[in-house]
Amino acid sequence: MWWDERVSARFRRNLQPTLTYWSVFFSFGLCIAFLGPTLLDLRCQTQSSLSQITWVFFSQQFCLLLGSCLGGVFKRTLSQSLFALFASSLAISLVFAIIPLCHNVVVLAVVMAVAGLAMGCIDTISNMQLVKIYQKDSAIFLQALHFFVGFGALVSPLIADPFLSDTNCILSNSTANASSNLPHIRKSLVPHHPGNLSHYDLPMKGMVVTRVSYAFWIMALINLPVPIAVFFLLYKERMVPCFTSSSHPLLPADELAMEARPMEKDDLSISVQRPPAAGGHDDLFSCCQSKNFRGASYTYFAVHITGALVLFMTDGIVGEYSGFIYSYAVEEPLSVVHKVAGYLPSLFWGFITLGRLISIPISYRMKPATMVFINVVGVLLTFLLLLIFSRSVVFLFVGTASLGLFLSSTFPSMLAYTEDILQYKGCATTVLVTGAGIGEMVLQLLVGSIIHDQGSYSFLVCGMIFGGLAFTFYAFLLFFHRMYPKPSPETGDASPDKPAVTEDTGQYQR
Repeated sequence: MWWDERVSARFRRNLQPTLTYWSVFFSFGLCIAFLGPTLLDLRCQTQSSLSQITWVFFSQQFCLLLGSCLGGVFKRTLSQSLFALFASSLAISLVFAIIPLCHNVVVLAVVMAVAGLAMGCIDTISNMQLVKIYQKDSAIFLQALHFFVGFGALVSPLIADPFLSDTNCILSNSTANASSNLPHIRKSLVPHHPGNLSHYDLPMKGMVVTRVSYAFWIMALINLPVPIAVFFLLYKERMVPCFTSSSHPLLPADELAMEARPMEKDDLSISVQRPPAAGGHDDLFSCCQSKNFRGASYTYFAVHITGALVLFMTDGIVGEYSGFIYSYAVEEPLSVVHKVAGYLPSLFWGFITLGRLISIPISYRMKPATMVFINVVGVLLTFLLLLIFSRSVVFLFVGTASLGLFLSSTFPSMLAYTEDILQYKGCATTVLVTGAGIGEMVLQLLVGSIIHDQGSYSFLVCGMIFGGLAFTFYAFLLFFHRMYPKPSPETGDASPDKPAVTEDTGQYQR
C-alpha cells in the first residue's frame, strides 16, 4: 500500500465515520452546480424575471456562509456533530424534493437558503471532524473529502441535462421568437452568476411545460443514502434516543488488539485526553471571545489571518472563473461559438475533481506546505500564460484544465498546513472555511462589476491579480510560520510533526 501501516490501521479504526463524512460531502457537491443549468427551467416554473431569480443564488451563497460560521457550534460533542450532519444531509434531500413544488420565486429562495445553511454546516463539521480524528495524517483524508465535492458537482448537471427544456418552457404567442435564443441562453447559465443574462426577455405568462422536476426527484433519491449512513453511525455509537442502552458499544476487533499489545509512542499520544476547555476548533463566535486571546502571540493571529486570506483568494478564483469563463470566451477577441464555450465550465470542474483524486496519494508523500506552494505558483503562472496567449482558443481550454488542477487541492492542503502550524489548537478550520466562503461570494460580485465596466479582458487581469495576492499572502504565512513559537519540551508531543492531543483524536471519541 502507498501509505504506511500506522495510517492504514488508523483508517481501519475510523472506517465508518470517515466514509460517512466523505459521503456527506457528496451531498454538498450535489448542491453546488445544479442551479446553473436548471435556472431557465426554474425561472419558467416560478414565472419570474432574471433579476428576481438572481436572489435564489444570493440566498444560497449567503446562507452557505452563515452556515459555515454556525457549523462550529455543533462540534462540542460527537452527538451534536452527527445530529447536525444528519439533519443537514436530510434537508438537502428534502430541498431537492420540494424544489419542483416551488412556483413562487420567494418560496424558492427560502428553500435554497435552507440548502445553503445545510451546506455550510456540512462544510465546517466534516472538515473539523476529520482533522480531529487524523490530525497530522489528515491531509490525505481531507484531499479525499474534497474530491467528493467535485464528484457531486459533476453528477448533478449530468442528471439534470436530459430533462432540460430544448425549447421555451412557457408556451405563449412569443414562444417561437424566444425559442431560437434558448440554446445560447442555456449555455450562458453557468453556476454562480446569472447576472449577465438580463438582456434576454422570455415570456412570463402561459402554460409551463418543463420536465426538470424529474431531475430534482432523482437527485433527492440519490442523496437519500447519505442521511441513512449518518443515522447508522449514530446508531453504532448508541446516540439514537430510541435505541440507547446503558451498555457501551463494543470495541472493534482491531481496537481490542491495540489494547492487548503495548502502546507505541504514537498511539500513546492519541490515547491521553486533554480537558475539554483547552480544545480548539470552536465556532466563529466562540473564537472571537476575548478569553481565547489571552497570552496569544501576534503570530497566532497572523497565521489564522494569512491562511484565511490565501483561501479567500483561491476559492474566490474558483467562483469567479467558473462563473465568467463562458462570458469571456464568447466575447471578442476569442469569439468562441456558444456550444463549444459551454464546455469550459464543465472542463474546469472536471479537472478540479481529477486533481483532487490525484492529490489523495500525492498528499501522503508531499508536505501540505509544498503542495500549497505548487498550487499558488501554478495558478499565478497559468493566468500569466492565459494573458500572453489571450487570443488562442486552444490555450484557453488548456489553461482552464491547468487552473482546475492547481486549484483542486489548495483548500485541503492549506487546512492541513495551518492546523499543523497551530498544533491543532485555535480556530483554524472555522476561520479558513469562513474566509473561503466570503472570498467566493465577494470576488464574484467584484469581478462581475469590473467586467461590466472594463470589458471581458479584465476577467483575466483580475485572475492574475488575485493569484498574485494569494502568493503574497502565502509568503507571509511562511514567514509567520518561522516566527511562530516552537513548543517547549514540557508540552510533550505538541508540534507540527507531532500533534498536540485533543479530545477527539486517533480513535473515534464521544
